[in-house]
Amino acid sequence: MLYIIFYFQVHQPFRVSKYSFFDIGTSKSYFDEELNRFVFNKVAEKCYLPANQLFKELILRSEGRFKISYSITGTFLEQAKNYRPEVFESFIELLQTGGVELINETYYHSLASIFDLDEFLEQVSEHFEIMEREFGYKPSVFRNTELIYFDKLSDVLLNFPHIKTILIEGADKILMGDSPLYPRLSYNHAHLLLLKHYKLSDDIAFRFSDRGWAEYPLTAEKYVQWVRELPLSEREGRNLYLGLFMDYETFGEHQWKESGIFEFTRRVIELLLKEREISFLFPSEVHSTLNYTLRGLSVPTPTSWADTERDLSAWLSNPLQWNAMKTAFELLRKAKIQGKKDLIAPLKYLTTSDHFYYMCIKYFQDGDVHKYFSPYDLPDNAYKYYMNILADIEEKLEA
Repeated sequence: MLYIIFYFQVHQPFRVSKYSFFDIGTSKSYFDEELNRFVFNKVAEKCYLPANQLFKELILRSEGRFKISYSITGTFLEQAKNYRPEVFESFIELLQTGGVELINETYYHSLASIFDLDEFLEQVSEHFEIMEREFGYKPSVFRNTELIYFDKLSDVLLNFPHIKTILIEGADKILMGDSPLYPRLSYNHAHLLLLKHYKLSDDIAFRFSDRGWAEYPLTAEKYVQWVRELPLSEREGRNLYLGLFMDYETFGEHQWKESGIFEFTRRVIELLLKEREISFLFPSEVHSTLNYTLRGLSVPTPTSWADTERDLSAWLSNPLQWNAMKTAFELLRKAKIQGKKDLIAPLKYLTTSDHFYYMCIKYFQDGDVHKYFSPYDLPDNAYKYYMNILADIEEKLEA
């Protein structure tokens, strides 16, 4: 049997204001309320509302056979409730279909797992609490920000006995030629690891509307045939698990409605539901469907699903990014020591990974992707605004 695990990341950051040197010491807001509201409303119309409606219809029509999973960040939920409550309600309606599993992650979509493990534990707890408070849901599956994973993370997550499974990137450098279709055990055998099939995921997420791609146009029939062919290499009857992991904004935002992404997705799912040897699965259900003993997988250095390197370089490849992130976590530690709750709150929002993503100065294809996502004209300006805000916070800590 081939099981398909459809997983989507749902996230929006609180983007910072164009905070100049002369704003330090004033009462100017650190975050650009107008910009954040504009972006959320735009993506709500293009993606969240139509995609939620599509997946709700498909779940109901399949009578529970079609299943999807989401990790929804705390910063997204705050914006949804403040800017477009109907988006929040549509996720509740999706959950009520019974065809949705929610996944635990960091509340602020941060890189705290790299810089501050105590803060990481706090943010995972905060996210678990908001899942329980807003949805009445207790996740048992975890995925770190941008699928960042390394061996030590499994050790740290032992602090959360409810977490049994972790989603990770199926990076070539850790699989060394092996297939991502077979789950693994973490190096300490404490967690089940589900791997992203990055080729079939990225065919939809990145290449679907690329007219320069050799496979363009990608039809549902062609894509489903690729999926059908996956089990041909399995000779021992072992169940396979196809991890199709991607940003939720793939539907309607990154791949525009005019590209045909919604019709393609509907047709792919309808065709897959007709296959007798293919079924959809929640990540938490993998344990109960395994028909073989899993092998262990060691990931000594961090991997992620970002950029071609699939490491931390999207956020930490230049001195600006390192300085900004190191300073932010140092100030957060100071604010906690001093009990400055009014500063702890904005500093947590400033740990969101997107701020450092905007400071990246890579070139070629990865550089174009960073520019696409950034609301600022230059990485240097993203850094300048961010550091001016930190300077303002530092002044208040020293006052």
